[in-house]
Amino acid sequence: MDFMILDGIQKLHSPLLDTLFVCITRLGDKGFVWCLMALVFLLIPEKRKTGFICVAALLLTEITGNHILKPLFARVRPCDVNQAVQLLIANPGGYSFPSGHTSASFAAASVLCFREKRKVAVPALLLAALIGFSRMYLYVHYPTDILGGILVGIFSGFIGSKIVTYMMKKRANQNE
Repeated sequence: MDFMILDGIQKLHSPLLDTLFVCITRLGDKGFVWCLMALVFLLIPEKRKTGFICVAALLLTEITGNHILKPLFARVRPCDVNQAVQLLIANPGGYSFPSGHTSASFAAASVLCFREKRKVAVPALLLAALIGFSRMYLYVHYPTDILGGILVGIFSGFIGSKIVTYMMKKRANQNE
């Protein structure tokens, strides 16, 4: 089923979409756009807690996805299985499940859904979804890798929120 979906997505290719999805996927490289967003929130005093939660969520998704789940599942990427598809980006190497780009994107976007107004959360969710889709479009992840990344990301956003809230409450109680 994964390859049926990926093969269907490959029929969408055009020069414009190729350029667009390469740019979108690059926003997710190393969590760039989400780390930048967290930094901006950390610099705004009334948004600092959201920034800390984003950082915690991104760290959790890195640990959970890249250091626990990827080695555990050791799933080969679709571009390594079907080498007939010409990649538009360098082969990312490593394992496929779950998608790190997607999990980081949904970790940060879910934090915004939990903490911020719709005008901030909706564009973040849209970008997260586009980054996830770009990974399939570029043939470096299976649809189930994207689904796994979404779940890891939302879970990391939720747990990151709980951890930071607990730590801030504990710190406030110590300062009283």
